[in-house]
Amino acid sequence: MAGCDADQQDPSPAPPTQTSPPARPTDLTFGVWGADAEVAAYRAMVDDYNTDSVTSEIELQSWPTHDAFVASMRDGEVPDLYLVSRGDLAMVQEEGLNQPLLELLDERGVNYTDDYARDALLAFSADNELQCMPYGISPMVIYYNTDLIDFDRMLARDLPAPEDDEETPEDEVREGWTFEQFTAAAEFATRPRRGSTGVYIDPTLRGLAPFVYSGGGDLFDDDNEPTSLALSEDSSQEALSRTLELLRDASVTLSDEQLEEASPMEWFERGKLGMIAGFRSLTPDLREIDGLSFDVMPMPTLDSAATIGDITGLCVSSEAPNIAKAADFLVHAVSAEPVARVARAGYLAPASLPVAVSEDFLQPALQPEHAGVFSASIRDMVVPPLINDYTALQAAVAGSLRLMLSVTVPDLEALTTQIDEQSRAVLDPELASPGESASESASQDAD
Repeated sequence: MAGCDADQQDPSPAPPTQTSPPARPTDLTFGVWGADAEVAAYRAMVDDYNTDSVTSEIELQSWPTHDAFVASMRDGEVPDLYLVSRGDLAMVQEEGLNQPLLELLDERGVNYTDDYARDALLAFSADNELQCMPYGISPMVIYYNTDLIDFDRMLARDLPAPEDDEETPEDEVREGWTFEQFTAAAEFATRPRRGSTGVYIDPTLRGLAPFVYSGGGDLFDDDNEPTSLALSEDSSQEALSRTLELLRDASVTLSDEQLEEASPMEWFERGKLGMIAGFRSLTPDLREIDGLSFDVMPMPTLDSAATIGDITGLCVSSEAPNIAKAADFLVHAVSAEPVARVARAGYLAPASLPVAVSEDFLQPALQPEHAGVFSASIRDMVVPPLINDYTALQAAVAGSLRLMLSVTVPDLEALTTQIDEQSRAVLDPELASPGESASESASQDAD
């Protein structure tokens, strides 16, 4: 038997097993902008992903401001994935810088229809496609100094003021307020002996837009392909006329001398300005000001609730070295825990509905007390049409808008007609007045 077994043995050695070296992870870049603390939150999120991923390595690239990021993109430096403002979407599409996402998200089972507000999805949709994934959606709200404006004291004096809804938890949402109550609050905060002023609203299209929309007017002549602003329309003029009664009142607004001394935000931080309009991104810096007590309210209502928003999204570059792996990271980045991690830094108002109602965003132990106002105001947002160069549009009408909010009351009909005409130099240059460019218009107004 032993001899037989020996005969059956194969005298040749077995060949060595061939093993392939592990595939090298794909290197991808992820571009964001923001304050140092916000960028640090993005970096932590990226580090978590890199720790677990064996297929890709994400390198975070950051810029201090949105404008710096856009300038870099215009110079051809486009990360493989990147944060983008909704106002940049027209440029991104026109330059072919993004990869549409619907198929990529469906393949990965992302439930975006239930977890995101419809307006947020529509804001980044075009050509029957989701161009970028909604990430942040921060409606414009009113920040107010709670030492200068005390609604309970106002009510005790029979002044118009909003009341808390007894059925609404105090740390969540206050009902809206009327323009009359807003005006009364500005007057209440104005105390010459203490050097405090009631309110300041930027004399810009964004600053005035919520009031125009709330009063039944329109900012643009068309919701999809505007050729002009629409401030000269009767409904827009009526809304502006009512708004300017307060915003041109020198007794409750910052004077030119005060604005030369300090910015409106600096006056608010000093505790000398009752109200200022802004977005969630203001919150962390205001929290750092010793002795400043503040809260937020929705934008005031003239006829119906309305506001505008600061909307951001995450895009996949059309030139990413591996679209599938870039999409894998995007899905991670918009998942609840990574979004919550960034939201805890305080700058982001998340488009993710589950995170928007969580303590990661509401942060009940911190100011503002009524942080739920941000999420509640989303339903009142008006999303403007996509414009290739909003900065140029604002520059074209800047001087006339400043004049509109001056103390000297101009002819509103003539001025709004002039503003609409100036806007055509950007929105519809072929039909604009002969010889008037956007830069010329802005220069004439500045003079």
